[in-house]
Amino acid sequence: MYRLKFFIDFEKEEQWLNQMAKNGYHLQSTSFGYHFQRGKAENAIIKIDFRKFKKKEDFIDYCTLFEDSGWKHLAGTKNSGIQYFQKVDSSYEDDIFSDAYSKASRYKRYANTFFELAISFIPLLIVFYLTDIIDPKALINPKELYLTPGLWAKTGTSFWFSFLFETPFALMRGIAWSFIPVTIILYLFFGYKSNKLYLQNRE
Repeated sequence: MYRLKFFIDFEKEEQWLNQMAKNGYHLQSTSFGYHFQRGKAENAIIKIDFRKFKKKEDFIDYCTLFEDSGWKHLAGTKNSGIQYFQKVDSSYEDDIFSDAYSKASRYKRYANTFFELAISFIPLLIVFYLTDIIDPKALINPKELYLTPGLWAKTGTSFWFSFLFETPFALMRGIAWSFIPVTIILYLFFGYKSNKLYLQNRE
C-alpha cells in the first residue's frame, strides 16, 4: 500500500507509523511517500532520526550501531536524511536517544537542511531574473503573463476569445515562473517550523 503524507514533527510521524503497524501495515520504504506491506498487526515501536552522511562507510557504521542496540533500520539512505528504525529487541530502551537534547537536535539538523536548500536556489533565481527567463513584474501583475498584443484593449467577443485561448498558456507560464520563488519560501517555512520544534524540545 502507498500513502503520500508529509511531516515536520517527527513525533507525530512516529505515532502515525506505529498506528499503521498496529493496523497491519508495515513500513517498507519512503521513496516519494510511504510504502507499506500488509501483514500481521503488531504493537511496533518506530523511531526517527535525521542524519546525512558523506561516506557510505559512515552510514553503514551508523546503521550497524543501531542494530547492535536492538533497532532495525527500516528506511532511509545516506543522503536522504530521515532514517527510520524499529525496535526488535525488547531488552533495550524504547527510544533511540539518550536524552532530550540529542532527541531535539534532529530537528536542528532538519532545519539546517531546509535553510541550505533555500539558499541554494537563490543564485538560480537571481540569474533567471537578470536574464529575463523569469519576469518579476508578472508575479506582481498577472496581466503580464498574457502575451497577446493589445489583449486588454479588446472588447466583447474578440477579448473573451483571446483571453480564454491564452489563459492556459498564461497559467503554465505563471506556474513555471513562480516555482523557484515558491520553493524558496516553502523551504524557509519548513526550516522555521523545524527550528521551532528544536527550541521546544531541547529542554
